[in-house]
Amino acid sequence: MTEPHPPAERDRTAELVVVANRLPVDRIADGDDEGGWRRSPGGLVTALEPVMRRADGAWVGWPGQPDIEVEPFEFEGTHLVPVALSADEVEKYYEGMSNDTFWPLYHDVIAEPRYRRVWWDAYVRVNRRFAEATAAIAAPGGTVWVQDYQLQLVPQMLRDARPDLTIGYFHHIPFPAYGLYSQLPWRRQVLEGLLGADVIGFQRVADAGNFARAVRRQLRYETKASGITVPNPDGSTRRALARAFPISIDASSYIELARRPDVRARAQEIRESLGNPKKILLGVDRLDYTKGIRHRMKAFGELLEDGRISVEDVTLVQVASPSRERVEAYMQLRDEIELTVGRINGDFDTMDHTAIRYLHQAYPREEMVALFLAADVMLVTALRDGMNLVAKEYVASRIDNRGVLVLSEFAGAADELPSAIRINPHDIDGMKDAIMRAIDMPAAEQGRRMRALRKKVIEADVARWSRSFLDALDDARRQRHGERAQA
Repeated sequence: MTEPHPPAERDRTAELVVVANRLPVDRIADGDDEGGWRRSPGGLVTALEPVMRRADGAWVGWPGQPDIEVEPFEFEGTHLVPVALSADEVEKYYEGMSNDTFWPLYHDVIAEPRYRRVWWDAYVRVNRRFAEATAAIAAPGGTVWVQDYQLQLVPQMLRDARPDLTIGYFHHIPFPAYGLYSQLPWRRQVLEGLLGADVIGFQRVADAGNFARAVRRQLRYETKASGITVPNPDGSTRRALARAFPISIDASSYIELARRPDVRARAQEIRESLGNPKKILLGVDRLDYTKGIRHRMKAFGELLEDGRISVEDVTLVQVASPSRERVEAYMQLRDEIELTVGRINGDFDTMDHTAIRYLHQAYPREEMVALFLAADVMLVTALRDGMNLVAKEYVASRIDNRGVLVLSEFAGAADELPSAIRINPHDIDGMKDAIMRAIDMPAAEQGRRMRALRKKVIEADVARWSRSFLDALDDARRQRHGERAQA
């Protein structure tokens, strides 16, 4: 399967190359988009689009379907370089090593990680393919920004192949404490892979600290403040920066949607369709065991059982978008959640009111903003989360300065949003009290808290995030060139 339009020149190079598991586009069956592709939704794509345009950049990634060969092509001002994966590699590198080993391990072993050597072999092989594609497209002395845990070996592979490059890596998910990380059979290889980067970014200060401790324990490298002294093959050393760069959202796009009359009208329709309850609680998550959906539903069900709320007055809307449906742990999670929803609704529904409106599907951004406007309380109960951008999306959408955010202390967003009601999702009684506090919160207190939350989200948006990381890479480049000049 090839592109319907001519491929770009093969000798093309780019000053800035982004490397991610996926390309920033999705293939469509038919339509008027460029060559049958449309831009993917998501904060990373939104953040980097203007940067890529200015830099005449390139993006290396998998096209999203196995066993297809796609030539490099142009899309909306960005040069896209597809990396082909076989169905076997998708199963072993992506579903296996990335999502059945790294994901549970890095999320505090909420589910048990599995360690399989054939998965690791596929992971190494695919990372090398990404590195080779990147080395071929990066301009001399260019900058490469590698994204996330699927590609942790790429930085060092790139440094070996192209020592002229300035390399950054951003870790979008948590990095675990050493006691957990040390279980990984390939722990040294991963640390060495990441340390190929000049700048290694994390969501939280604690994640950067966990990484530095793992480096000290495993590799015995010197770590000081945010700097790590990394030996070069020739006996010299270089300095890698490892620190927090908390990611954010394109707040202005959510504000714009929240102001649209049709979105505001849809929010009112949602309230009416739910029977106009006094309070609507909302959860929006990928269907993932890290999100604490079961804990949230347990707390809500007990509030109904205790008589602290009634189904006529309070409704929980739970959007759980499909995720990794071929992984066994996710299939089991869906069954458990749907059984819980059925039990609670069976016990408490009336002919006119439903306790939990459960929606196992994804929705466009307009519908999500309408839900945010309709919801009186946003429940973010993650057991472990790198950031949780839904919390920030809710805050950005509340242009009326109303609504209450209940936020897990184990989500990265808790570091930045102290005006939320913080909870320990493992403490069900504490979560129940927090939900009641949110339901009963006076309008004046809601306004004070939401104004503080919105100020933070609007100021520290996704453009500022990408700018701060790329500035750190520029500093690293200047430092390296200075060291060479002195040598």
